[in-house]
Amino acid sequence: MASTSDIRKGLCIRYNHDIFKIIEFLHVKPGKGPAFVRTKLKSVTTGKVIDNTFSSGHKIEDVRVETHTFQYLYSDGDTFHFMNTSDYNQITLQKSTLDAPELLKEGENVKILINSEDSLPLSVDMPASVILEVTHTEPGVKGNTATNATKPATVETGARVNVPLFINEGDKIKIETEKGSYMERIKE
Repeated sequence: MASTSDIRKGLCIRYNHDIFKIIEFLHVKPGKGPAFVRTKLKSVTTGKVIDNTFSSGHKIEDVRVETHTFQYLYSDGDTFHFMNTSDYNQITLQKSTLDAPELLKEGENVKILINSEDSLPLSVDMPASVILEVTHTEPGVKGNTATNATKPATVETGARVNVPLFINEGDKIKIETEKGSYMERIKE
């Protein structure tokens, strides 16, 4: 058993007969009354996100997890295939388990959390950013914008991202996986 002081991003807990992963948390100490922890929890089975508040000192049941590095091989409809980089065992996961499946490129390494009790995969942690090539975008016209204008672009995985006007087809861009937003152009 853990308490609210052990809450951190990525912690898996058992709550309401399900396993949830903490994706956001905030310790709040109001001027009057006891402290509490405001959390955003994501179900690892359904993908549903809920908000919950735990009072300070509340006991929570944490789930023991192991983190393994897997390489993304390919997708087959809504099924994604991964290979463990240490023992070469392959597993398949449903699209709902992934946070940003549209940004996953073949050969990309990800961290997969596996429940120690029953060896079932719980969630996939994508890298903080990915580098993808722009396959289609309209040419940007100089002079017809105010500041920070963007245009839609399609990257090699099929995802659509808003990019600045100076980005052209064939450019490699860095994308933040958590928000799915453009970060910078990569020079080669």
